[in-house]
Amino acid sequence: MKALFIVTGRGIGGDAAIALNIARALFKYDFKCEFALNHGSIGSLFQKNGITWHETSIPQAGGHAATKATLLKGGFKTIKAASEAIKLFREVKPDVVVGTIGGGAIVGCTAAKIARIPSVGIVSTPSDSKVAKLTTTVALPESPLFKLEIDNKNVHKSYMPINPEIINGDKEKALRLMPEEFKPSLPTVLLSSGSTLFEKMALAAPKLRDSGIKANIVVIGHPLHEEYRQFLETPGILYLGYIDWVRDLYTLADFAIITDDGVMLHEAIACNLPIITLLRVKYGRYHNMGEVFKGAMVESDLDNLDDTVNEFLKNLDKTKNKVSKYRKEVLESGDKIAKIIVNEANKKNG
Repeated sequence: MKALFIVTGRGIGGDAAIALNIARALFKYDFKCEFALNHGSIGSLFQKNGITWHETSIPQAGGHAATKATLLKGGFKTIKAASEAIKLFREVKPDVVVGTIGGGAIVGCTAAKIARIPSVGIVSTPSDSKVAKLTTTVALPESPLFKLEIDNKNVHKSYMPINPEIINGDKEKALRLMPEEFKPSLPTVLLSSGSTLFEKMALAAPKLRDSGIKANIVVIGHPLHEEYRQFLETPGILYLGYIDWVRDLYTLADFAIITDDGVMLHEAIACNLPIITLLRVKYGRYHNMGEVFKGAMVESDLDNLDDTVNEFLKNLDKTKNKVSKYRKEVLESGDKIAKIIVNEANKKNG
């Protein structure tokens, strides 16, 4: 059978990673998976995996940062985009459509409903969560549906799907790739806001360095704006930029300072890393992941990060024990979602 993923974003970060991780799980069920991105998308994450993709219109309204104006504008574009997606369905002939986050979920599931093709919406924002009215839906932790008690057998809840191979990093490889300034005898703290480095995370690195902490301060991610490099390309900070060996880097980290959203937070939990979530890094958004993963992370604002880190280090082992209780379910999330998709596809053939 065949699944067609309609994926929002440029094909370089979290939304694309979610689609690929679900597809990896579907391969075990003898599924062929194809992908569609918005016209002109970079698709570098797919390229690195040797995957080509279709192009179709996938408008975005800003995700968690959406406003009434952007939602209205995106709504008008969705009507046209759904028509284009239906044409793609006729070409690809999928057994199931997987609308993946934001516009991908809205366009994919709306078009599938019109075309009478089974679909599953993978949702994470207030706007894309509304596809639960149309089709079977998987609510990820950032979706408002995740925290609600819902009596609807078509709404499922899951942690974000990750690639289980993330826990099989090569420590020796990571050591070879680290800059000469890296000191293996010191603890290592990893700072990241995902594939894109946002300003507040860039500012966190020099603040942590100037606190006097004795540690390797490692920062990854492509800067959202080039001027952020000035905060990082200075003594005492190991800035690696955008790398494709994150799973190897995880083996060196003693704890992580990351945002309270996205795939990377789940990867850190799978790797049993204690976590400090730096708040409101991405456009002021706050997801309250501390409520989802109780005890596994500590929240901090930029202003009090140095104090938070000092206190955090006193309870590192205790926090690590709390992280471990979520690890198994996070690692199995991709397979959980795959089974839901398989069930929907079987409806077409049953």
